[in-house]
Amino acid sequence: MFRGNYAGRMGTHDRVGTFIEQWRRERPDLDPSPMAVIGRMRRISDDFTSELIRNYRRFGLGEGEFDVLCALRRAGSPFALSPGDLAEHTMVTAGATSKRVDRLEAAGLVIRSQREDDTRGRIVELTPEGRALIDEAYPAHLQTERQLLSSLSDDERSQLERLLRKLVRD
Repeated sequence: MFRGNYAGRMGTHDRVGTFIEQWRRERPDLDPSPMAVIGRMRRISDDFTSELIRNYRRFGLGEGEFDVLCALRRAGSPFALSPGDLAEHTMVTAGATSKRVDRLEAAGLVIRSQREDDTRGRIVELTPEGRALIDEAYPAHLQTERQLLSSLSDDERSQLERLLRKLVRD
């Protein structure tokens, strides 16, 4: 179960706030205020990632395998992508993608095959078992994400999304 309680940690009563106070005391010549955002984002990211990984494991998946299955499912019928497209859609290197696909292929969740339009090219495709698994795992993933954000109102979530979008470097 999720351990964090971000609703009640708005002031300086969390660890990051303590660190900021200590830096202000020890180095009053420096402004540690960026830590208030970056430090909390890192802690939240770590906590949230742990919870998401715990959910993936319920389905026998790691974070990387879940990402690959999601990318293939989002691709639409025939639920297939080239290895290069798959790497782009999961935002990791081709080598990391290949290892993930190897594990999913061994589990019978994807297959690699020759492209019909290019005999040199390969595609990775969801098997029916892979599609059934991601169709079960993805709704559970969304529920976990909802729980992680449950301390925020809909308006606060929208505001946070807008602010975070300004910081994303795509």
